[in-house]
Amino acid sequence: MTTVRNIPISVEWKDTYIKLLDQQKLPNETVYVQLKTIEDVWDAIVTLKVRGAPAIGIAAAYGLALSTKQYNVESMDEFKDLFIKDIAYLASSRPTAVNLFWALERLTNVLHDSKSVNEAKTNIVHEAIQIQVEDEAVCHQIGDNALSLLQKGDKVMTICNAGSIATARYGTALAPFYLAKEKDFPLSVFACETRPVLQGARLTTWELQQAGVDVTLITDNMAAHTIIAKQVSAIIVGADRITANGDTANKIGTLGLAILAKHFNIPFYVAAPLSTFDISLKTGAEIPIEERSETEVTTIAGVKVAPDGVSVFNPAFDVTPNEYITAIITEKGVILGDLKEEIVKLFQ
Repeated sequence: MTTVRNIPISVEWKDTYIKLLDQQKLPNETVYVQLKTIEDVWDAIVTLKVRGAPAIGIAAAYGLALSTKQYNVESMDEFKDLFIKDIAYLASSRPTAVNLFWALERLTNVLHDSKSVNEAKTNIVHEAIQIQVEDEAVCHQIGDNALSLLQKGDKVMTICNAGSIATARYGTALAPFYLAKEKDFPLSVFACETRPVLQGARLTTWELQQAGVDVTLITDNMAAHTIIAKQVSAIIVGADRITANGDTANKIGTLGLAILAKHFNIPFYVAAPLSTFDISLKTGAEIPIEERSETEVTTIAGVKVAPDGVSVFNPAFDVTPNEYITAIITEKGVILGDLKEEIVKLFQ
């Protein structure tokens, strides 16, 4: 078995600040910033210094922990008032990634179980750390489960970045590639560049290169031709929210890949932890889709590539209907067949 070195970590708790890999600087610069206030954390989430549903949840949990440590109050009522305001503030940063709200809810539950201000502060920090520890274990298990669906020599396509820097470690959709490297199980990855902000080109290729994984970059509109020309065996993607029937929101462009997979009769896998499921929503039609700044489309790395005044539609995500999904890979196993029925069983 090979030990894979240089798997990057994006979020670290440092007691008085959060050490964060600034993903906006990649791949040209590897810069770590210190987040010292809840405002720093909110800005980091909004500006995509941190991105990927699990990593957003971890950063938000640490941001709340950091803020509560600074509360200068003595009564639990005063503590709770400040806490509720901070929860609402962080929840406003990004609307689609359900892990953000899941993490904030976990810390809310911890607060309810705390009897004093000091106990609340301690328990919130411990729970935030536990969220990150658990996520690393979850990602490893997702990787194991995903690898069981692949064969040596497979060529696998992915989009966006559902890797180590989008989670605590290993990632979701990228986890099997790291584990395959450890087990001398050869796989080749074709990474779509992922317009408009190029998370595939900037981030997925960068982190897989760090670990020595065989990765090839393609533009998004090369996907169909690449599947034919390179004999792609499967497509695997992450998720930002999965509804009760298995409909899945992920980075814009995912739906197109799912349609291609159906056409070419290759499996289309979604890799995600249970924390990404939102069974309060029946179908993907209920998922709020974030729309982002037009400059993400009209510029690349700050250089204008479109005329002034052009209208822009810039949704950050699309929704893949469950009938296009071959399986959903979770830490609890692989969900196959009638996704709606299987998801209900998973959460009973």
